[in-house]
Amino acid sequence: MGENICEKIRLVDNVLQPEDFIKLRIETGFAEIPVEHARKALQNGLINVSAIYNGELVGMGRLVGDGAMYWYLQEIIILPPFQRKGIGTMIVDHLVDYAKANSITGKFTTIGGVSAKGKEPFYEKMGFEVISNGIKRMIEIE
Repeated sequence: MGENICEKIRLVDNVLQPEDFIKLRIETGFAEIPVEHARKALQNGLINVSAIYNGELVGMGRLVGDGAMYWYLQEIIILPPFQRKGIGTMIVDHLVDYAKANSITGKFTTIGGVSAKGKEPFYEKMGFEVISNGIKRMIEIE
């Protein structure tokens, strides 16, 4: 993997399969979930994005919420060999852009989430505020 790995990453919306969702969770230390839970979570989310490197799924992220005022980042997950290379930032930026493009409430739009313990600085770098029960970022819609 070279230094410009992000140039070789393709972000693809809404192709994540439940089995791959579970596999990414397990490989990064999250709890295993039943396949039916994964399937329903993916169906009911607003958007999911897969990070593909040389045809291999190396990361994912989901955006859930009401699709108008409240958006929540879920499972921003990158496989360990691909962490700290900018892929997580690409995924979060992609999901924030989606929220901005699809929000109808202007200044009343909030993107929140729950950070894995110790990952708060990642979100702070991206303009999120760490709050007692997670992270949040107010966004302005032009």
